[in-house]
Amino acid sequence: MVHWVKIHHERNEYLVNFEYVTSFRHEANSRVTFWLPNTATPIVINPQTNLKDYQTILEYLEKVTELKFEKAYWVKILYERNEYVINLNYISSFCHEPQNGRITFWLPDSNIPIIINPVSNPTSYQKVLEYIQKTTGYLLGK
Repeated sequence: MVHWVKIHHERNEYLVNFEYVTSFRHEANSRVTFWLPNTATPIVINPQTNLKDYQTILEYLEKVTELKFEKAYWVKILYERNEYVINLNYISSFCHEPQNGRITFWLPDSNIPIIINPVSNPTSYQKVLEYIQKTTGYLLGK
């Protein structure tokens, strides 16, 4: 599914193929951030100043998290008071800490670490574990 979108950000127009965007962060203050593919450039969309693009992004996120794609494995993860929508297929490494069970992975294009704790975030933790087992064949912690 190719999904080109024109986004206005800081006096520039960006044409972005959302199929290559690996993660989005939806903040408590309603801002949405994503990182341009193959760069570390964040694009921050605020609904108060750019409602049209904000709604376009939310509609896209709703669509990809409901549908199952062959090239995508989108999950919603609550982390540090923000909701991340991440395509786990773009994650290239996971770190498991056996002593406390935490799983860490890094968002491509942003280098932000996501640390999932099985006690404080069991739903997201289970989603990541299922993905790891399904994709790699490995069971963490066993």
